[in-house]
Amino acid sequence: MVSEDTLHTNRRYLLLATAGVSAVGAVGAAIPFVQSWQPSALAKALGAPIRVNISKLQPGEILGPVPAWRGQPVFVVRRTAASIARLEANVANLADPDSDGSEQPDYAQNTTRSRNPEIGVYLGLCTHLGCSPKYYGAVQPEAFASDWQGGFFCPCHGSKFDLAGRVEKNLPAPTNLIVPPHVFEDEKTLVIGVDERSVA
Repeated sequence: MVSEDTLHTNRRYLLLATAGVSAVGAVGAAIPFVQSWQPSALAKALGAPIRVNISKLQPGEILGPVPAWRGQPVFVVRRTAASIARLEANVANLADPDSDGSEQPDYAQNTTRSRNPEIGVYLGLCTHLGCSPKYYGAVQPEAFASDWQGGFFCPCHGSKFDLAGRVEKNLPAPTNLIVPPHVFEDEKTLVIGVDERSVA
């Protein structure tokens, strides 16, 4: 006959073994569940910063082919000294010349909306309905503006942006082109999608 102490010990062993197996099972079930919260490799790649070589970008040009960050085109333009001067002078016809109601990092809330006055970096999507504006960098009469001073024109609904991505008044686009976070790794390499706030 089995003693009462032995039965009590066996019950305790069975309870501990059952609890241990249950805990292992719970952890085993929780791991895939928690991992499902992590972004996929594709999602990480889409949101990852991109590096673009700007060494061959000449004054007055837009970088081509147009790079994409998070599935969105990014316009990178190199401005001439004359076009930078025009940005400071031609503000009367702009809806938001100081970019108070537009989206850009603090370091790009200036006349050129950039870290470096020579290089402009803008998401290539019109802030009206997300169409992609076209680059018209030359100062010359265009079909859509007889006094065109260079910039971006959205053919879908007629919004016009200057070379700092600032929208003209009384046009469909409500705000200036968005300036994504960016940093210059060196004088030849621009990194889009990261800046000091991202790594702080």
